[in-house]
Amino acid sequence: MATLPALSALGLGRRSVLWIVAGAPRHFWSRSRKEKEPVVDEVIEEVKKDPVPVCPPLRSQTYMPPDDLQGRLESRVKEVFGPSVPPNWQDVSLEDGHLKFRLLAHLADDLGHAVPNSKLHQMCRVRDVLEFYTIPVQDRSMFDELTARNLPPNLKITWGY
Repeated sequence: MATLPALSALGLGRRSVLWIVAGAPRHFWSRSRKEKEPVVDEVIEEVKKDPVPVCPPLRSQTYMPPDDLQGRLESRVKEVFGPSVPPNWQDVSLEDGHLKFRLLAHLADDLGHAVPNSKLHQMCRVRDVLEFYTIPVQDRSMFDELTARNLPPNLKITWGY
């Protein structure tokens, strides 16, 4: 057995020496340790699925306001707010969050165009909702618009670069 000065020369303190000499578990130092193999109860068969696309396809953002937009909006306002809507229905306040949600959800289903989250705080009156739904939205990028224009003969856009 090694002496105390020899072990301290190795950089081991008294606690380490006592642990090594007296209380070290035998299986820690033995070379005959065996790793336990995991027990498998059942074999689960893996089902192959279609690969998940990395990026979902873009939704079409195109929206053209219908001709009877004002009539549709007025009927939805009367449906959500009740029959006691004043004659100037465009000035009805949307302070109540539940009524505002119901109105905008019905309009999104009817028209296929929802108010984005970034504009919800701007919808204070029904008039604001009407203004939002009267603006048409085109699903075209700036490059699509450039190719549709009559460009000068010395300017050419190449898509397959």
